[in-house]
Amino acid sequence: MIEVSAKLLHGHVFLSGEAVECSISFSHPSLASHRVSQSHTDVFESLAWAAAQIHCQCFTDSKIQKDTDKTNLQLTFADTSLGASSHDSGQIEIATKPKILFCDLRLSPGQTKTYIYREKIPADSPPSYRGQLVKYSYKIIISTQRVNHPVKFLRVPIRVLPLCEVSLNEAGALCNETTEELTPTNPFLEIRQKETSLDISLQTLQNITARRNPNFYMISNTWGKVARFCLFKPAYKLGEDIIGTFDFTVATVNCVQVSVSLQCEEETTIDINKEKSKQVRILTFSKHHEVCLGYKYTQLILPIPLHVTPAFSTQLVTLKWRLHFEFVTSTSKELEPPGLDQLDWQAPSEIPIETMVWSLPIRLYSTTPVHVAQGVQSNTVHRLVIR
Repeated sequence: MIEVSAKLLHGHVFLSGEAVECSISFSHPSLASHRVSQSHTDVFESLAWAAAQIHCQCFTDSKIQKDTDKTNLQLTFADTSLGASSHDSGQIEIATKPKILFCDLRLSPGQTKTYIYREKIPADSPPSYRGQLVKYSYKIIISTQRVNHPVKFLRVPIRVLPLCEVSLNEAGALCNETTEELTPTNPFLEIRQKETSLDISLQTLQNITARRNPNFYMISNTWGKVARFCLFKPAYKLGEDIIGTFDFTVATVNCVQVSVSLQCEEETTIDINKEKSKQVRILTFSKHHEVCLGYKYTQLILPIPLHVTPAFSTQLVTLKWRLHFEFVTSTSKELEPPGLDQLDWQAPSEIPIETMVWSLPIRLYSTTPVHVAQGVQSNTVHRLVIR
């Protein structure tokens, strides 16, 4: 019996273009039967070879227009010993070249061999995403085989976050502008290593999402002004809180209640009767609901979950984020605020209402993988037993 174990050295969350490091161990557990065996050669275990690679598989609805060029990638791996790994349902979107870990490994009882698999995720790869119409799933596939035995696979799931083109472009410009500033002028200080483009991209994302730029929106319907809404910044990263304020002092129409939802908009191209058309799915996450009748001011706090996928776009799907507002208003005179002499005022049992909706686009970016890994627990050690 041989036990294969894989451990991700830096968590299970990575950015596009980041290097994945995985420690892969092959061990031959020592059993009681080995101690009484007369011949040590009888208890050796051997493997012919082992390899590792990163797979990104795409799962789609049958009606969605697919990229036919991906079929060549599927056929390439079907002609090798790794072809069995492509038997999973779904289409191979990204597949790195297999890296051979060893050939002809022999393990005595109690012996363990450990190898480090390091691979860079392609910078143009799609992020991990579980939508209603499209899904992208990443795995490190470790394959090994005994002589004259079928190939065995150990699949280690990982999560990939997108880096937006804006951050990459700004990172390249920032890298050229700040080359001289990276070296300290004090000769007694330790010289820092030159920052990579990935480090600068993370810093650029931090600068984009930390930039406060309050925007004010006057919300009105056919009867008049409902409220003035202030959003303190338009760009956010995973794990942040979306904070805004409502000002009802400028209103000429009573706002009875307000609801705000954080929504993602998934847009794909589908093929129906040989005609292409757009299909959109809306998914709601955090929601804020408040009865605001009689309020002058109130605030909005919406947390952004760590498990969602930031905005991205591929040839197959485009994901956008927005705030969806629902205002319940009324023009009833019975809702006028009472005077000081009307201390026994009671709200009416029935009032005529109208509902209006409004959607405000926002920009949602990735955050540091360590932050996401701490908030979303996952198993970082995976095992396979070969008998």
